[in-house]
Amino acid sequence: MKYSGIDLHSNNSVVTVTDDEDRVVSEKRLPNDLPKILGFLSPWQDDLAGVVVESTFNWYWLVDGLQAAGFRVHLANTTAIKKYEGLKHSGDEADARYLAHLLRLGILPTGTILPPDQRAVRDLSRKRMQLVRSRTAHILAVENITARQHGARISSNQVKHLTAESVDQMPLSDDVALAIKANVAVITTLSTQIDLLEKRLQEKVVARPEYGLLTSVPGIGQVLATTILLETGPIERFAAAGNFASYARCVDSVLTSNGKKKGEGNTKNGNKYLAWAFVEAANFALRYCAEAKRFYERKKARRTTRWRSRRWRTSWRGRAFTF
Repeated sequence: MKYSGIDLHSNNSVVTVTDDEDRVVSEKRLPNDLPKILGFLSPWQDDLAGVVVESTFNWYWLVDGLQAAGFRVHLANTTAIKKYEGLKHSGDEADARYLAHLLRLGILPTGTILPPDQRAVRDLSRKRMQLVRSRTAHILAVENITARQHGARISSNQVKHLTAESVDQMPLSDDVALAIKANVAVITTLSTQIDLLEKRLQEKVVARPEYGLLTSVPGIGQVLATTILLETGPIERFAAAGNFASYARCVDSVLTSNGKKKGEGNTKNGNKYLAWAFVEAANFALRYCAEAKRFYERKKARRTTRWRSRRWRTSWRGRAFTF
């Protein structure tokens, strides 16, 4: 049986093929050209247990091409892989061999390879988020300019409704007005594109039953439901609720030894978009759902009581604090 690992870069890849004893059968650095990579791997295709590709920013073309050619592909979860730190030398070839080594041992941390059409819709949701953050930066810029000029900050909703004509009516110098107009022009363009993306996303997800379930949860509206649905993918890929909670970065990451905390684990191992969505949902639920607010207040009261109790015991024993 043979195993292959590919250390993928922006313009080239190191492709290695190893045997059952981790001996290198063949290895070569190739340009990111799919026919050349397929040609290199084709002599061992029938014997390959799998091909491991790093989950880098540019893996789509390679994974899709290998799968279309009939290879069994594994997408390595790079944030969950940690090599031995005592190595004196490491390079691209060693990284490719290590991926093949993990595959042979059956301990390779992998990510889910969604179909191309599902990835495209998910990436469209991420593009919307990118544009919203860019628009927010320009809105804040206008708010800061008006605060500097007049000592009072206008609201974000007011900024969104500004036009070049309304800016001209403000008591501002020509240069300051021009700066605001530049921000307003970008905000208008971004808002138009965001509306287009949101309309397309709604067409893709509104008919799915999971979308209706998500929007029924307090704090989760159309945008958050779309994000959670697309970032989660097939829910069946999670063995239990705890696995999904960990993927969404909603669990603690703690390293303990002898009953004592020694640090934190890999806090970045998970989906940052899901983490953002659930934090936003919790905040919206706290603001608009009376039941959620009562639950939060009860938890907050218990935590405050326990904190005061611990502080009192420390004060009484050590005489270090006074009240």
